[in-house]
Amino acid sequence: MRIVLDTNVPVRSTAKADGLGRRLLHTISTGPHRLIMSPFILDEVARVLAYRRIRSRWGLTDEDIQEHLNLLAAAAEIVDPVTVDRVVLADPDDDAIVQTALSGRADVLCTRDVHLSHPNVLQFRARHGIRVMDDIDLYRTLHP
Repeated sequence: MRIVLDTNVPVRSTAKADGLGRRLLHTISTGPHRLIMSPFILDEVARVLAYRRIRSRWGLTDEDIQEHLNLLAAAAEIVDPVTVDRVVLADPDDDAIVQTALSGRADVLCTRDVHLSHPNVLQFRARHGIRVMDDIDLYRTLHP
């Protein structure tokens, strides 16, 4: 299965984090599945991990953040979406996530973002065969 993780999942999967995000990343990166990422997602993860409240929550240093980004990049197939079609009208930043899934021929886009469930986005995803699951449903699918 080819899987795109929306930014919040890799943020919750650092080496110092404990929980579903970390287990999900481990399952994807060590199994027969393929993690799909883009420079946009990696940049978003770096930006969010640099927030003071996130750094303090997990005690992250600059080195920890860089190590996590290196791990993500090494574990993933990096795609560079070429289309900039507006799909997520409520949040233009989410277009890059959807376009990563499209360019990476993803089977699943893992997110909890409600903007990705709007009717025009549902139509787009259905047309391209991309399922959306939250992290709990994806983990249950990968661990029947």
